[in-house]
Amino acid sequence: MSLKTILILIPLLPLVAAAVAGLLRNQVGRAGSHWVTILGVAVSFFLSAWILYQQMYEGLGVQNISVYTWMVSDGIRFEVGFLIDHLSTLMMCVVTFVSLMVHIYTIGYMADDPGYQRFFSYIALFTFSMLMLVMSNNFLQLFFGWEAVGLVSYLLIGFWFNRESAIYAGLKAFLVNRVGDFGFLLGIAAVLYCFGSLDYAEVFAGAPDVAGKTVSIIPGAEWQWITVICICLFIGAMGKSAQAPLHVWLPDSMEGPTPISALIHAATMVTAGIFMVSRMSPLFELSDAALSFVMLIGAVTAFFMGLVGIVQNDIKRVIAYSTLSQLGYMTVALGVSAYSAAIFHLMTHAFFKALLFLGAGSVIIALHHQQDMRFMGGLRKQMPVTWITAWVGTLALIGFPFFSGFYSKDAIIEAVHASTRWGAGVAYWAVLLGVIVTAFYSFRLLYLTFHGQPRYTVDVGAGDHPPDGVLQHAPHESPWVVTVPLVLLALPSIVIGYFTIGPVLFGGWLSDSITVLPQNDVLAVVSEHFHGPTAMATHALQTAPFWLMLGGFALATFIYQFRPAIADTLQQRFPRLHALLENKFYVDELYQKLFISRTVDIGNGLWKNADAGFIDGVLVNGSARLMGNLAARIRVWQSGYLFHYAFAMIIGLIGIIAIWVMAK
Repeated sequence: MSLKTILILIPLLPLVAAAVAGLLRNQVGRAGSHWVTILGVAVSFFLSAWILYQQMYEGLGVQNISVYTWMVSDGIRFEVGFLIDHLSTLMMCVVTFVSLMVHIYTIGYMADDPGYQRFFSYIALFTFSMLMLVMSNNFLQLFFGWEAVGLVSYLLIGFWFNRESAIYAGLKAFLVNRVGDFGFLLGIAAVLYCFGSLDYAEVFAGAPDVAGKTVSIIPGAEWQWITVICICLFIGAMGKSAQAPLHVWLPDSMEGPTPISALIHAATMVTAGIFMVSRMSPLFELSDAALSFVMLIGAVTAFFMGLVGIVQNDIKRVIAYSTLSQLGYMTVALGVSAYSAAIFHLMTHAFFKALLFLGAGSVIIALHHQQDMRFMGGLRKQMPVTWITAWVGTLALIGFPFFSGFYSKDAIIEAVHASTRWGAGVAYWAVLLGVIVTAFYSFRLLYLTFHGQPRYTVDVGAGDHPPDGVLQHAPHESPWVVTVPLVLLALPSIVIGYFTIGPVLFGGWLSDSITVLPQNDVLAVVSEHFHGPTAMATHALQTAPFWLMLGGFALATFIYQFRPAIADTLQQRFPRLHALLENKFYVDELYQKLFISRTVDIGNGLWKNADAGFIDGVLVNGSARLMGNLAARIRVWQSGYLFHYAFAMIIGLIGIIAIWVMAK
């Protein structure tokens, strides 16, 4: 089998599986739906792993393969093609592995859901869309994958369409991403205008020639074309990767089933923006202004979204705000030209964040879909596997030494500290203080969920819809289809950072994919102090991030294990601060007042005046009334007597003859 065939099969298999599970669901049945999608994604994963093996041990170089030319217009080629290098291969392996775990997990989580087959079809289609995005070798295919993941996310977030909240969340995600996608489309249009091509290789080769060109967007102000392109492209990334102020859709995406929350937040949609900026590093490196913009946006997101996570009571929403914060860390890394560190954190984050979401889903199953942590507690005895894996995910998230998240997060903090770019000082303090915030809300989640005394009661006669805090049956460990993915995700959450930090960050693994100018290479500065993963972990005991992490741990332990009343006291003493965090800095309310309400008012006005008033009232009904009146007047001339019509014909002929004679 040729390499080209293998590359075609990797995204095609999930697509075919999605079509079979969705369109032929009556023929294949429930079991057939999950078997065909799991097999399709599993084969895609093994083929991706085979390509990774070829790159690591067989010397497979960069492969830029054109598959199909859709159109050629004025010398511009619109085609489907694949760019296979270390960056795309890493993303392919991460996407397919996490997706495979989610597929297996879904068998247990969605077992009783009437939309079982439809859900499997959607998540397989989601996997296909993300693979097309990361494997693309041109902007056209990138945009296709970009929009496809947005469309499928809308379907999955609003999967339970009988819920008003799910409909609203899906629509919100769709509309907010359209704002970012408009900027993204403008960026692609600017690329086509400046470079005359949509092919990555041609664009990147021509980037130095465009670097000096300017455009006057505002009269009297000259902008570099490369800066305009990069900022527009990053606006697209702000939507997909949920960076402030386009972050508001991500917490609401928790309305979808937990498996899709794991897939969106860990390996697919939200990582698309991080991947795209890394892929476009030859362009971003030529604009310091764009990189400073990226860095500051990431810093705001990393710190402030973590603060919001402190006051959340929904277990999935806490993890969602954690995702926002960690995406901010990745974005900051992009802004200081530490693209490899961003991708490295993307990889480690994919494993432990998927683990945390699926662990939360296991708890939700056990508590009969209760998501409020105020009605949990004491679950470590009933759910030992979920508890242990939750601890693994938490330690990776907070950056505890030797766990995967430690190596990637610490590398980002050190890279920001080494940067001299404008705004790097603010970004450094944001990511540094974010460490204590992350540790606090992470252990708060652990303690409220698994430790202490149970804050629920078991009442067998409670009925099908018991109130909060009341269960029909005592909680117990989830079935193996749920716990096995947890264990398989826990393993890389522990070890993958230790074994990959050297080659990925300091060994030039991504040098065939990422361009960094010598003056911007902060990782080269960090590498001077890197003496292996073991030395890095032991040295961390003397660094500020470690002690800040311990501070967050100690504070959460003291409050939620020994003095839980302190939390209520602080809430009462600082009501405005609590309200500010609980209402997510009132960003949603601001958007509601500035944009949504006015847009609705404009829509209602257009409907009442333009549609109902003018089109229906004047054009449609008005023309009907006119024709009715005209017909009523003409009707008197239609007597039905033959001699009346003969007389009219004679008069007409006489008139015609008279006109003809007079014309002569």
